[in-house]
Amino acid sequence: MTLAALVLAAGRGERLRPLTDTTPKPLLTVGGTTLLDAALARVAAAVPLGPADVAVNAHWLADRIVAAVGDRAHVSVETPVALGTAGAVGALRDWLGGRDVLIANSDVWFGGPVDVRRFTDEWDRVRPRLLVVADAERPDFEQRWRFAGLSLLPGQIASGLPAVPSGLYEAVWRRVPVELIPADVEAIDCGTPADLAVARARAAAGAGAEAPFT
Repeated sequence: MTLAALVLAAGRGERLRPLTDTTPKPLLTVGGTTLLDAALARVAAAVPLGPADVAVNAHWLADRIVAAVGDRAHVSVETPVALGTAGAVGALRDWLGGRDVLIANSDVWFGGPVDVRRFTDEWDRVRPRLLVVADAERPDFEQRWRFAGLSLLPGQIASGLPAVPSGLYEAVWRRVPVELIPADVEAIDCGTPADLAVARARAAAGAGAEAPFT
């Protein structure tokens, strides 16, 4: 089974207003590049860029996302409402054609490269695989791991998701066994002004040394 990729870029970025009133959150810049371009480069390590293999979803200020993506990926515009992380996959069922899918959040900044090729190549293609970082203060899993915005979803599961507003955590991750892959790298969800400022400061200070997952 071949692998497709989806970059999630539909969110409103409510906590970042007024920045996101006129600029989609994925088009905010960190370290001289947009968060969207960084996410596309990340998935391109494992999936060839192009509309046949990479998709980007869009909702808020969708025309800006469409223009920024250009011919690098297929754009799935969600109307009249955003579909969430699981619904976005459901809306792409025909495009996916049963393929497994690498899913990347477009609002995460990493303080170093992540070995995405290894992340995909070593996957059993049975369980959803999630990249996580240690964070006992804001854990998503096992009271010590925080999701770091990169996951793999088997095609059998992806093809069963409906195109309705829903999240991957609620629709999939808490219902089936998942594989957690720890990464020894700083991962910042740039969802608030404070977190965005930290990411920009880290990038300006030269963060970005090689830090593959362990």
